[in-house]
Formats: sequence, structure tokens, C-alpha cells
Amino acid sequence: IGARFLGEAVYVAQHGELDPFMPFASAASIVFAGATPDGLELLRHLFWWIALGAILLFTPYFAYSKHAHLFMAPINFLTRPRRTSLGEMEKVDFSDETQEQFGAHKLEDLTQTNLVDAFACIMCNRCQDVCPAYVTGKELSPSAYEINKRYLIKDQMSELAAGEASPFPLIGSAISESAVWACTSCGACIDICPVGNEPMLDILDIRRDAVLVQAEFPPALETAFKGMERNGNPWASGESRLRWAKDMDVPTVEDNPNFDVLYWTGCAVSYDPRAMLTARALVKVMEAAGVNYAVLGERENCTGDVARRAGNEYLYQEMATANVETLNEVAPKRIVVTCPHCFHNIGKEYHQFGGEYEVVHHTQLIDELISAGRLPQSARLDKLPNVTFHDPCYLGRHNDVVDAPRDVLSELGANLIEMPRNKKNSFCCGAGGAQFWKEEEHGTAAVNVTRYEEAKATGAGVLAVGCPFCMQMFETAKTSVADGPEIKDIAELIAEQLPAKGGVQ
Repeated sequence: IGARFLGEAVYVAQHGELDPFMPFASAASIVFAGATPDGLELLRHLFWWIALGAILLFTPYFAYSKHAHLFMAPINFLTRPRRTSLGEMEKVDFSDETQEQFGAHKLEDLTQTNLVDAFACIMCNRCQDVCPAYVTGKELSPSAYEINKRYLIKDQMSELAAGEASPFPLIGSAISESAVWACTSCGACIDICPVGNEPMLDILDIRRDAVLVQAEFPPALETAFKGMERNGNPWASGESRLRWAKDMDVPTVEDNPNFDVLYWTGCAVSYDPRAMLTARALVKVMEAAGVNYAVLGERENCTGDVARRAGNEYLYQEMATANVETLNEVAPKRIVVTCPHCFHNIGKEYHQFGGEYEVVHHTQLIDELISAGRLPQSARLDKLPNVTFHDPCYLGRHNDVVDAPRDVLSELGANLIEMPRNKKNSFCCGAGGAQFWKEEEHGTAAVNVTRYEEAKATGAGVLAVGCPFCMQMFETAKTSVADGPEIKDIAELIAEQLPAKGGVQ
């Protein structure tokens, strides 16, 4: 650029007149005012060749530098698979009996878009700055992973191009084992990346190799895996899935085959006492609004989200296939869920197994009921303290449902105080990516406590949630944070205002 600028200054000096359209070159032309016409011609050609030579010298380096993102980023966007949502994982084909590798162990196991990610990265560190694991002092840095991956590719480029296998596994060369298992699968790194990189999906693919091929994963996850295999739930409980409905007249699909809405309760409702209160509250709201609903009862099993995000793709596919078979049999017109992870899997990933359903989160259903005038005025809160709402990652960021919960709170008459990180920029509770079922990696702070303290800092008296796992993570955080806000599901805030039915609250 400098040589071309000087060349234009020489051009102005050659013609002897200042050019108003080249003010800077005109100002610099006085430097060459004393040169001869031949000297000016020589200088002009010299500067042109210097500029061209610099371009020729820079071109080979360009492809190896971070500047490659200028042409790799568009390629990245064009070659990325189409997904139903930000965090949809691709299906692994287990039908090929000769295939021995599942997931990503080495560079050559990564997909085309995974490899392009490395060269599209502009090293801006935006992903690192929003990663809940990194922010709380864990080893995981999505940007460092992409950069390490790029260096690995560059160091072995000739060998890889010749079809040779990489000598290094990704764990230990591009990313540490601790970092792999610190990911909460919140999707913040994908959502914020300006060039379309998806480091979260890379990490989940590395987990697939760790679980399915290497059989190396946190021991605590084994209980969840066995529970899903044997009992259809990660709690490994053999108790009834309808425990939450004790003393309530909740119809199953057998009792009410002509239902309009199927309530997919999810595992937490059946085995977590705190989540049971949310289910009971939602049923109370639906009955007050006259919703014709039913539940699957004992026919319902875990969606398998924990298995897929933890790397156990084979178990996930078994569970998803069985669930799709059940759902297709009962043919629901609509499905409502209280768990964003169920919402995501049934609505955005079960199509991979032949399941196409209309799925709504319970806050969306409640918002519709309020708009239609189907809830009594008593549902409005008379004395509502200030409320702040935590957006679950799999509801807001992954699936862009951010308005319905706020519309409901507004209709209730709540004074909503937003946390600094809200909606699609929400900070994770720390439960996603199977973190709920294992110990959190060592860091400077706990993810759930960090988020709960943020809620406390708003001064709100109530932290409203829309996810049973967020609920439990914050209940745990509350034990170590003094004078924090009360934690309530949005359905509970409404149900508490409704009159009791038959003495049941």
C-alpha cells in the first residue's frame, strides 16, 4: 500500500498539477518536485514493482496466517451443514459394521467444516470471553482449541495431504481432557462467533470417541448411562414416573386418547422432588384454562439428551428410536414440555429418527392461554416482588425462545429486572452437557454460583426459571450465597394464585 501511494505521488509530480481527488498523494508529491522527468518515470515504475513484489511475497504467507480467515470464513458459512437449531448434533451412522471409529480422535476424524473452522478463526477470543467454563477458571478455551487445531494441521499438512494418519490424538495436543469435560454445551461460543465456527460441536464429537471408542470418561457418568439403559432415566430410579401426580387426577393417553396436548414431563419431574412442584403447577394451570391434555405415564422414557451430550451416541439413538416409536403411535397434535432439553431433543433432533412434532415450552403455552383469556384474573400476582428471569441455554440461545417467558411475567404484573447477561446472551447455569451428572472441573468459581450471584445483584426477590435443571443448580448455589432471591418456575408463580382444586395445591 505504501509503495502504491508513493507511486501515485510520483504520478502527480510528473504532471505538475495537484489533483484534488488525491489530496494525500498531492501533498506528498512535493518530495519529488526536484526530480528529472526520467527520474520520475523510473521511480514510478520502481514503486509499482515494489508493490507487486510485496503482494507476491505475502501471498504464500497469507494462507498460513490468521489472515486466511478473509477467504476461509465465507467458505465456512457455505460448507456448514444446515441445522434445525444452533446446537443440533449430527447423527452417527452405526449401520456400517466395518466402521471402527466413532467421533473424533485425530484430525482426520473431524468433518470438513470442523477443519475449515481452524482457518476461519480470527483469534478474536469472543468465544472464550462468553464461555462459562473459561470465565470460571476452567482449562477450556474454545479459541485456544481452534488455534491449536490450526497449528496441528499446518505442522502435518504435507503428511495429511498424502493420506498419512496424524500421530497425535486431539486430546493432549489440541485440547486437554479436563477442557473436553468442562464444556456445558451452552452454545455461547457458536452463537457469538463472527465467522461461523462451532467449537462446541467439535468437543461433543471428541466426547463420542472418548466414550464409544476409548472408554475413557468421568466415572460419575457411568451411573447415568446405566440408569438410562436399565431404568430409562439417568437417576437410575425404578420408581413410578407418575410419582409427581400423587393425589392428582392426571389423565394418561390411555385414559384420554383424544387429547389435544401431550405433556411430556421429562425425567426430572419424576425423580427430583423440586421439579415435581413445577409439574404439579403446570397441571393446575392447564386445568384452570381447560386444556385437554394427557401424559404418557410409565410409557415415557428419558429423551437421551444426557447420553448424546456426554458422548454416548449409541445409547442416545436407542432411546430416541424407542421414544419416536411411542410418540408416533400416540400421534400427538402438540407436545408441551417443562424441560428445555426435552424441548430441544424432541423438537430439533428427533427428526433424525423419523419424529416430526410440534413442541412448545410450557412458558409458550401459558403465554398463549393468557393471550386467549383462558386463565382467571386471580392468576395475576397482587403483591409480586421484583423478578429477574434466567434464560435456559437450550431455550433461549439454542432455540430462540426469549419473549414468551417475559410476556408471561409482564401479564402477571411482575416488575422484571434483567440481569446484564440475558436472552440469547444468558450465562449458563452449569448443568448442560451432562455436567449435572458429574463433578464440575476445578476452576476459580462454580458456574451455578456465578450466575446466582448475578441474579442476586439485581436486587430481585424472585429468580424465575423455566428449566428443572436450572432450578436445581440455583437451589444448590443458594446454600452458599446468603440472602439470595427465591427460586420459582414461572408456572409456580401462576399456580400459587389459583384456587386449590379438591384440596390439592
